[in-house]
Amino acid sequence: MPSNPVGVRRCAACREHAPKSELIRVCRAPDGRIFVDESGKADGRGAWLHAKRECIALAEKKRMLNAAFKCAVPASVIEELYERV
Repeated sequence: MPSNPVGVRRCAACREHAPKSELIRVCRAPDGRIFVDESGKADGRGAWLHAKRECIALAEKKRMLNAAFKCAVPASVIEELYERV
């Protein structure tokens, strides 16, 4: 098994590894609701993005969050991501 450093995640857009403190987590809760997870610990499927406009734009353009969650991500979530950077 590969040894992954604790607290390191991969950006869904650029695919680079980074500490969790540099990333923003988007979560799909078990009830299907998609939201920006401020704590990084909410229950559900998570996808991580760098807190950079370039990564958010790439994820939006290529619909990478839609693929990660296997459903459509609301535009309000993308807007909230842009507000955080």
